[in-house]
Amino acid sequence: MSHPPSLHTEQLSLHYGNKPAFKDVTLSIAPGSITAVIGPSGCGKTSFLCCLNRLVELTPKAQMSGRIVLEKQNIQTLDVIDLRRRIGMLFQKPNPFPLSIMRNIEFPLQEHGVRHRDEIDQIVETSLKDVGLWDEVKDRLKAPALSLSGGQQQRLCLARALALNPQVLLMDEPCSALDPLSSEVVEQLIVNLRGKYTLLVVTHNLAQAKRIADQVALFWAQAGAGHLIEVGSAKQLFDAPQHPLTTAYVTGARG
Repeated sequence: MSHPPSLHTEQLSLHYGNKPAFKDVTLSIAPGSITAVIGPSGCGKTSFLCCLNRLVELTPKAQMSGRIVLEKQNIQTLDVIDLRRRIGMLFQKPNPFPLSIMRNIEFPLQEHGVRHRDEIDQIVETSLKDVGLWDEVKDRLKAPALSLSGGQQQRLCLARALALNPQVLLMDEPCSALDPLSSEVVEQLIVNLRGKYTLLVVTHNLAQAKRIADQVALFWAQAGAGHLIEVGSAKQLFDAPQHPLTTAYVTGARG
């Protein structure tokens, strides 16, 4: 597996038609680190995430400006299918395909040109082991993915992303739809992925951000658009925030 890359945005802005989602975000993400993106609803966090693998291009009237650099390459110059293989995404609500557990991982592999049965079987097993799901499902791989619990479905979606051997993982509130126990399992998985992948996690759970993140970025809506207010190590941002809005948010006075 290749080493995890750095990811960097320069003056990144996004508009939906005339409405700005966020403006002028310059953010550097170190290779193999976990960056938590926090902030109130409606400040552009999910939109920011969707720019990083150009998923936002599927939204009509979305216009992006600025630059996103993946390990020295401007992502606008990359083939979009290849880019989305390199930058995987996990959504807030588990979204397994309405297929069997096995087919959920097999299908994207085949789409990306993996054809050999032995190789597919090996990747399915490895990626399910990576998310701690193999022992739970190995005897029912042909069962519908939708028969799994919410927490298992989210881990299957993570296994599906990992199967494509990405370098970066984007996660949009990956635990918010889960019960506390499942949430804890997924959170621990995220921590275990540190160093192997470059990770960005949008979360409303400040305690979670404090537990898992190396770096924390606070977004806030000002004058109708999201802005990056402050970024720093998790310790610095929670213990010694520089910006009054950060102080207000992390102490629960605003948000």
